[in-house]
Parts: sequence; structure tokens; C-alpha cells
Amino acid sequence: MRELHEHTTTTAADALGEAEVAVLPTGSVEQHGPALPLGTDLFAAAGVATRVDRADAIVLPGVPVGVSDHHRQFHGTLSTTEETFADYVADIVESVAAHGVRKVVVVNGHGGNTNALRRAARRLRADDVAFTVPWHWWDNLDDLIDARLDTSLGHADAVETSAMLHLTELVQEDLLADAEAGAADSWGREVPGGADVGFDTADFSDSGAVGHPTDGTAEIGAELVAEAVDDLNALVDWLAAQRFEDLRPAPHR
Repeated sequence: MRELHEHTTTTAADALGEAEVAVLPTGSVEQHGPALPLGTDLFAAAGVATRVDRADAIVLPGVPVGVSDHHRQFHGTLSTTEETFADYVADIVESVAAHGVRKVVVVNGHGGNTNALRRAARRLRADDVAFTVPWHWWDNLDDLIDARLDTSLGHADAVETSAMLHLTELVQEDLLADAEAGAADSWGREVPGGADVGFDTADFSDSGAVGHPTDGTAEIGAELVAEAVDDLNALVDWLAAQRFEDLRPAPHR
């Protein structure tokens, strides 16, 4: 399936006419330790999104830069504000809605985008523009991650390393051990009283990684991506079957 930006205006008319759902990948350009590419989150989101090959869905160009200020101390990190990111995503959705596709799944690869995506989705629905579902590509993978890696999702960890080994040739495998040597075991920095004062990744991780990147493999990455694609197809199935009228906000009571 061609992505929207690969179409001409003529063929786009046909593709948009068939589509019930638009799929928008979003990610980040931020540090993922010394071994993984800065674009890890976008590569993962787009890698899952573009594997949904069906006539009733159209994949939009990915949004590369996200809300990543908490990684700013590491070289290469780019960031925007939650407000700007939410507005930009909403503008893209509004554009595709003007072409008649008013149901959208945002396939997100970066946790820092979550609040902004929820904000955009609420506004788009309240303004009767589109029904937008923010969805992280790992949202339904906890059991598989636990079974195959005996862990939960971190950052530049075994999960993301596995996905990048499967989807790209950009992993610096000889630096995975360095990434792990400077990694934190968990996200954040807790102090007495249960407060988390790990506002930035640099507060608790020397390498920028959280977890155990050396456990990642391309084989596990293939399994993670395949299951995520199945989950996304199930979500698109559900959304395509809904009448837009039934997705509008409930009336006041």
C-alpha cells in the first residue's frame, strides 16, 4: 500500500475515497543511548503503521519531532512543546478530514507525546472534526514482552533495540554494552517520601538508556512488530466499522 505522500493528486482521490480510516505515525528525534538511532520512535511507529496494507486505510506521512525536552542534555535531541505538537497533529487530522476521512488512528512511538495527543483528540472530537484514537505501538504487548524478555518497556532497552534490529540497519551493535553499562534499571529517581525527582533522563541515566539493551534481538523484534501490526489491524477493523455519528460526544444529561 502506498502512503499518502507517494500518491499523485489523481490517485490520492481514489485512495482517500476508499479509506475509512487514516493512520498517522508520530515519534521523536531524541537520544536513545549510544547504540540506537535518534529516530527510533518514528522508525518503530512508521514500521508498524506501514505494514497495515488494506484499501480501507490510508497511511499519512509521519511526524518526526515530538515532545522530548526531558532528553535535551543529550546530543541530537530535538523537541517541541506539547501545545505546538498537539496543534500540528490536529492540523494534519483536520486536513485529512476535509478529504472525507474523519476516523484516525495515531500510531505513536514516543511516550512524551501522550498528553498532547490526548489533548488533540479531545479537541478534534469536541469540534466535530474527526474521531482520533491515540495508540502506542506497544500498547498490547506487555505479555509478549514479559514472556520473551522478562521485562517491561524502558527506553533504548531490549524492546526498542529488538525493534530497531528488525526494522533498520542503524543499530551500533558494538555499543550496546556501553549503553547498558550506563543505563538505569528503571525510569525516574525516587527520593524519601516516594517523590520522583527524575525530571530529565540525565538525572538518572548516564547513557540515556533505561533497561537492558544487550538482551535485544532481531528475532524478538520481528515478533513484537508482527503482534503490534495484528493489534493495529484489529483497531482499524473496529474503527472502520463505526458510524461517525456514533463516535460523537454523548449529549449533555
